[in-house]
Amino acid sequence: MRICVTITLHPIPGSPPMTVSKTATLNLRIDPRIKEAARIAAQRDHRSIANLIEVLIRKHCEANGISIPEQHSLFQEANNE
Repeated sequence: MRICVTITLHPIPGSPPMTVSKTATLNLRIDPRIKEAARIAAQRDHRSIANLIEVLIRKHCEANGISIPEQHSLFQEANNE
């Protein structure tokens, strides 16, 4: 499996001009049947595949007691290194 992470800046609608939300790109290889099932599930939920996967990861983390750090704390840690 090959994973590539890229940081992309997107303005948050309705927020002050200097506020941005950062997203990371995650490229991975999966079975085409799983991808098709994800496409169908996302379509039924009126979501993108990316959003569906994010929601599933958040639910999994919540169910298993894994906290998801706030974005600003991640970038503060990176700046301190």
